[in-house]
Amino acid sequence: MSLNWKEINLILEELDLPGAQIQGAIQSAFDVIGLRVHNRGVTRQLLIALTPGACRIHETFRPLPKSEKPLRFAQFLKSRIVNGWITEAVQLGDNRIIRLLVSRGENQYRLYIRLWSNAANCIVTDENGIVLDAMRRQPKKGEITGGHYMPEGKSRNTEKSSEYEVRELPGGDSFNAKIDAFYTEKGGALSLEALREQAKQNCEGSMGRLQAALDRLRAKEAAFASADRLREYGDIILANITAIKPGDTWLEAEGTGGKIRIQLNPDKSPPEQAKVYYEKYSKAKKGITDLRAEIAAGERELDAVEKRLAMLLTEENPLVLAKLLAKSQSGKPKPAAGSDNKRRAIRRWPGLTFKRGEWIIMVGRDAGENDELLRRHVKGNDLWLHARDFPGSHVFIRQRTGKTVPLDILLDAGNLALFYSKGRNNGEGDLFYTPVKYLRRAKNGPKGLATRRWRVIPTQEKNLHIKFDEKRLKDLESCKE
Repeated sequence: MSLNWKEINLILEELDLPGAQIQGAIQSAFDVIGLRVHNRGVTRQLLIALTPGACRIHETFRPLPKSEKPLRFAQFLKSRIVNGWITEAVQLGDNRIIRLLVSRGENQYRLYIRLWSNAANCIVTDENGIVLDAMRRQPKKGEITGGHYMPEGKSRNTEKSSEYEVRELPGGDSFNAKIDAFYTEKGGALSLEALREQAKQNCEGSMGRLQAALDRLRAKEAAFASADRLREYGDIILANITAIKPGDTWLEAEGTGGKIRIQLNPDKSPPEQAKVYYEKYSKAKKGITDLRAEIAAGERELDAVEKRLAMLLTEENPLVLAKLLAKSQSGKPKPAAGSDNKRRAIRRWPGLTFKRGEWIIMVGRDAGENDELLRRHVKGNDLWLHARDFPGSHVFIRQRTGKTVPLDILLDAGNLALFYSKGRNNGEGDLFYTPVKYLRRAKNGPKGLATRRWRVIPTQEKNLHIKFDEKRLKDLESCKE
């Protein structure tokens, strides 16, 4: 809960702020301000928190972290009241509004600190009540530069306020110390308990997604583990050409482990059928190499998130912990600056990724990856492409702010969409494309399918006819991430 008016009076009495010089101002977050004050040879850190349910002012005995970038209100305070002298520090009746009168040179300022849970604010005015700036700018209330704020004389109902008492809290020699310890542990959104729970939710969510992705990759790895058997099928077919008759759908022959049955395509000759198995073998061997690289990267990322969670849970300063969480809400560690391989070290999405200059093209290789990309990794203005009338991959072009997709990038994505579809053997085909925001899901459809049989249905789509460009596809292969 927030401080009551009697607790505020006790805190101000202990702080003895009149005569103190304000030597610094730090804004750790949008609702947390720290003032460094010096009085009679003693320097204190004064914490002002506007956090709902934990509005307060008191001395803090923990370091106040700086924000990643300078925040507006702290910069304003530095320009007006830092190096000024506090001539008065009082609560206005029982209103839970504190008024600090600050003198700096010839200028006189009023810093009002309103500790109301649902309407907390810090407002700086001149002597006439003209607002110079506010921590939370609220034009409708006049709490904005040029507005008017002078709460003196507006007393609240004191019948209920008389019921409040100073809480009995453990620890500390002063009430300021007790309050600092209490809010560190129990201070609502800024308490260690709440922040650690948030850290767990963020990191465990990321860990769950990473573990699920690793499970899918390992399942594919197991499926590719039989790649050598595909090559053996090709060898056996060539060794038994004379035994295969036109129209045969199966071949029974001796294999490494005894008799085996190999499925045949009756429309293909034995050499063509052997070639099919050799191609499957080559693709599987290449696929398993890529999969193992992805698995290793995923394991490294999972380990990094686990270490990050352990680090967050050992942090004792709630303001530092809040800053760390704000810096990376997902709990995902950022790659080291200047690392040339940072994009390869941590995959940000499933499937294949191609980078052409500043443009990124993503390809889902199966129904699961198509669905994962759609659900979690693309935004409304990203461009979606798919082969018309053929099952195949979803291909996405990531939108760049203020940029139109160049024709060259559209043709790259179109070639990939056709190549990774059942229409690739035709050498050409029709595609449709539309921004992701114009896709809608088909009810009760299977994963990854589109149009009449597919999971998503495009609207406002445009048509594109693609003829395979072998040179373009080879260039794209070199751009694969």
